[in-house]
Amino acid sequence: MNKTALITGASSGIGLELCKIFARSNYNLVMVSQNTERLEKAKAIVLKENNKVKIINIAKNLSGPLSADEIFNYTEKNLIQIDVLVNNAGVQVYGDFHQADIDETLNMMYLNMLSLTKLTGLYVKGMVKRGEGKILNLGSTGSFQPCPLNSVYCASKAFVLHFSEGIREELKGTGVTVTTLCPGATNTNFAKRANIENIKLFRGKLLSPGDVAEIGYKALMNNKSVVVTGMSNKVMTWIVRFIPRNVVTKLGMNMMKK
Repeated sequence: MNKTALITGASSGIGLELCKIFARSNYNLVMVSQNTERLEKAKAIVLKENNKVKIINIAKNLSGPLSADEIFNYTEKNLIQIDVLVNNAGVQVYGDFHQADIDETLNMMYLNMLSLTKLTGLYVKGMVKRGEGKILNLGSTGSFQPCPLNSVYCASKAFVLHFSEGIREELKGTGVTVTTLCPGATNTNFAKRANIENIKLFRGKLLSPGDVAEIGYKALMNNKSVVVTGMSNKVMTWIVRFIPRNVVTKLGMNMMKK
């Protein structure tokens, strides 16, 4: 019997590429995203990779407080065992914090942190009971340092990294693993939606979402704790540990300017 992976943010970008990889590896899928039409198009794309897998679409906006429970209740009611949970959904609010819409910022915090935490909490219990399971959480190179004009986003991704590393240690010996994938700037529509296409961070050659997804999938299957995509990103996240914090924030401001 095929195992099942639940992937959020599944209709585009890294999430869609992860769905394609899991389908090629004969996983059934629960694809979660907020737009029904885009999900249907994504499902058709994934089925071209492997038309023998079963795919269920769930259209939910994970910035809502009840969405995680509704997803979990649906899979429980329909006896769908989730063997792999991929918390990929995320959003970004760019610009000065004091000028941003506070409700948009709070929605971002809920999506990036609280829904991720709740979905993990709901599904990890069953994984521990069965003695096996895998969780892949999407962090960012922003998980490793504060970044002006991206302050709350990076803080939310720092939460993802610290939360994931912490529970990974707690889960040792249970058969359940936790991996954090930390991409840098990637060639997806994420930057366009966040209105950050023209910042310095997105200049130059970017990794494709397919490349990032492959790196994340391999890290998950090899039980890696944290993986940063791209050599320059790996160097950057290592160097910032040794640079004074006030210098780190100045460098961050320079990279995030348009």
